[in-house]
Amino acid sequence: MKGFAVIGLAVLGIIALVIVGLFLRFLGVWIRALMSGAKVSLWSLVGMTLRRVPPSLIVDARIRVAKAGLMLDTDVLEAHYLAGGDVIKVVVALIAADKAGIDLSFQRAAAIDLAGRDVLEAVQTSVNPKVIDCPDPKKTSQGMLDAVAKDGIRLLVKARVTVRANIERLVGGAGEDTIIARVGQGIVSAIGSSPTYKHVLENPDEISRKVLDSGLDAQTGFEIVSIDIADISVAGTAGNDVANVGAMLETERAEADKKMRQAEAEGRRAMAVAFEQEMKARVQEMHAKVVEAQAEVPKAISQALREGNMGIMDLYRMQNIEADTRMRKSIAGEEKKEGV
Repeated sequence: MKGFAVIGLAVLGIIALVIVGLFLRFLGVWIRALMSGAKVSLWSLVGMTLRRVPPSLIVDARIRVAKAGLMLDTDVLEAHYLAGGDVIKVVVALIAADKAGIDLSFQRAAAIDLAGRDVLEAVQTSVNPKVIDCPDPKKTSQGMLDAVAKDGIRLLVKARVTVRANIERLVGGAGEDTIIARVGQGIVSAIGSSPTYKHVLENPDEISRKVLDSGLDAQTGFEIVSIDIADISVAGTAGNDVANVGAMLETERAEADKKMRQAEAEGRRAMAVAFEQEMKARVQEMHAKVVEAQAEVPKAISQALREGNMGIMDLYRMQNIEADTRMRKSIAGEEKKEGV
């Protein structure tokens, strides 16, 4: 019996030592939580250790919440830590949102944090709107948007977009890159619909108003507060840049029309030359027919003499008439040359 009693006392001693050891290990954290009004049971601290959750981290988060007048159970804080979230950042975001009068629950803040968004930055952006350069100078060589007005003049534009985080749409909503892309598209479209580049230079606020009224922040995690044209200028002519795209296009079009008209004229000239050669051939053909007809005349006269249809006197008279006609033509030709 004495042996069993000794063993029992030894086991109780070991248990007591373990309890004392645990108490001493978590004593500081437990006292800090108790004195801060964020009481946490000793067994909860032991359970956190067994679940590989840093007790000091959870206690610190709970103390911050309690001092801010909020209350969160340690279970939700542990669950968020085990899910891979940043407990302290979520707690600080909740406190900042509460002080700023922004309705933000722990579940939504945890979801934003687990989605990879900076929940604290989102709350700060809701209170203090953020300014974004459009286009992003880190992703463009010249840091300017390139747009062309209706008159063909190229303009270089830089805008500043002021945005406020939309907590309700932050999870699942598009980010800053989408805002920059949409604003850039809107500015290029607005300038493209302007009649002249002078109108754009004189009324840059009109471009901002058109873009702002387009609802570019739909399905994004931000709300566009304002769009301001920071810089606008006519594109330079250095290098291969062409400032007047309209003039360049008109010049190219005129050159193309010129070549087309030249080709058409060359075609018409070739057709005229071919027609002229055809007419010459037809004249030669007609002349050959005349010569052929004239060759038939002596045959006809001989036939008429043989058949008695024509006498010798008739032949002489016809020859005299022909001689007289040739003489008259000769005289007429000489008189015409003298008149010339």
